[in-house]
Amino acid sequence: MNKNFSLKPEDLRVKGVKNRWLIDIVGVVVLIVIVAEIILGVFIHNYYYNSVKSDLESRINSCSEFMKEKSTLTSAEFELAAKEFISSYNDKNIVEIQFFDKSGTAFISSKGYIDEKEVKDDYNSALQSGGNGEFVGKNQNGEKIIAKTALMPRFNGVSIGAIRFITSATRLQRSVFINIAILIAVGLIIIGVTVFSGLTFLKSILGPINLITENAFSIANGNFSNRLPVNAVDEIGKLCDTINFMAEELESGEKLKNDFISSVSHELRTPLTVIQGWSETLKMSVGVDEELVKKGVEVINGEVYRLSGLVEDLLDFSRMQSGRLQIRKEKVDVLAELGEAVLMYEGEAKKKGLSLEYVAPEQLPPVMADPARLKQVFINIIDNAIKYSGNQGNVVVEASQHDNYVNITVTDMGCGIAAEDLSKVKDKFYKANNTVRGSGIGLAIVDEIIKQHDGLLLLDSKEGAGTKVTIALPFIMENTAAEKEITQGDSLDEQ
Repeated sequence: MNKNFSLKPEDLRVKGVKNRWLIDIVGVVVLIVIVAEIILGVFIHNYYYNSVKSDLESRINSCSEFMKEKSTLTSAEFELAAKEFISSYNDKNIVEIQFFDKSGTAFISSKGYIDEKEVKDDYNSALQSGGNGEFVGKNQNGEKIIAKTALMPRFNGVSIGAIRFITSATRLQRSVFINIAILIAVGLIIIGVTVFSGLTFLKSILGPINLITENAFSIANGNFSNRLPVNAVDEIGKLCDTINFMAEELESGEKLKNDFISSVSHELRTPLTVIQGWSETLKMSVGVDEELVKKGVEVINGEVYRLSGLVEDLLDFSRMQSGRLQIRKEKVDVLAELGEAVLMYEGEAKKKGLSLEYVAPEQLPPVMADPARLKQVFINIIDNAIKYSGNQGNVVVEASQHDNYVNITVTDMGCGIAAEDLSKVKDKFYKANNTVRGSGIGLAIVDEIIKQHDGLLLLDSKEGAGTKVTIALPFIMENTAAEKEITQGDSLDEQ
């Protein structure tokens, strides 16, 4: 019990609940947030770029409608119409417009000049497709742009030029970046709140668990006095209550065990001391005082009998604890075993000035029992009645039949048992009265024997007024299956 326990790093197969939580919960949350950020980031990027493309498409359609009204114009008239459209165009600082003639040369721009080196991949795509072209990328100056080009056919299907709308993607990128930054900030806040709330929750769990662990090690080292504070009514609080209850039970058990060892030591030492004293007396009295020798032998014999009974109780208790208490049942006459037990204690009762009264009918139904164990039960109960009766009063042993049971009742007028002790006297090591000799295991053994006989052990007592012990054993019914089985067994043995 005094073995020291310590928590070693190798005992932690996983690096603690906190790290497991970080991996299992926070890791999942972070993964979900990252995936959500990527999906939403792609969505925002596509949304903004598609919005700009749709705007450029709308502007091209508007310009195309304007130019279609002049679709019968010559190339010269197309150029004049282009200048007219640009002059009335209000978003020159946002979206640039370029017009191309049928040879592919840009002849006018809304920004006032035309850079011949500018990338015109969208125009080339429009020529190849015979309709529209699109370009998203960097121009010659390294600025990212979005450009759309549409050919302007005349009424007979022959192109007289093209319209090109160009817008800078710098502000678009800034908007996308701001929105993605906001998304990242929200994701970090979610992760932060998850970690903070989780750590707070873990602290409320791990704190009591660590305290419980320390208390458990303390209990394992034999310190049963510590108690855990119960600060909640949840599962942790219930666990603390259970640990506290366990500590109380262990403390009580430890006290009972120590009292038992002390009591047994005293019970063993007393007869040994008597035997030793009388042995020395006999050694000096042999051939001198024969009466004294005879008395000494009787005393020694009685003390040896006491020691033998105590050792037998200890052996029975050990067998009971390990489940090796053997019961060999047979058809038994209860009155025969009970009568022998009463006869054994008549002398002891007279010595103490007690009246031992035996009341029984002429006959009782037989019971299925182990005769030796049954006699042991009767002896133990009668011995207790005489032992706790003091030096006066009556002890009444009565046998009767009631319903399907044979009842044996032992009633004394002794010190009785206190109400708070009555429910515990059948527990191992428990002694309600430490002033009277006894090991505290006799009644526990009796209770176990009665249980293995499918019987009942009932106690009724009042402090200062005496105790009534009732043993109820099921008897064998006439012509029952059990009796037939016994009869068949006896017949087989005879054969």
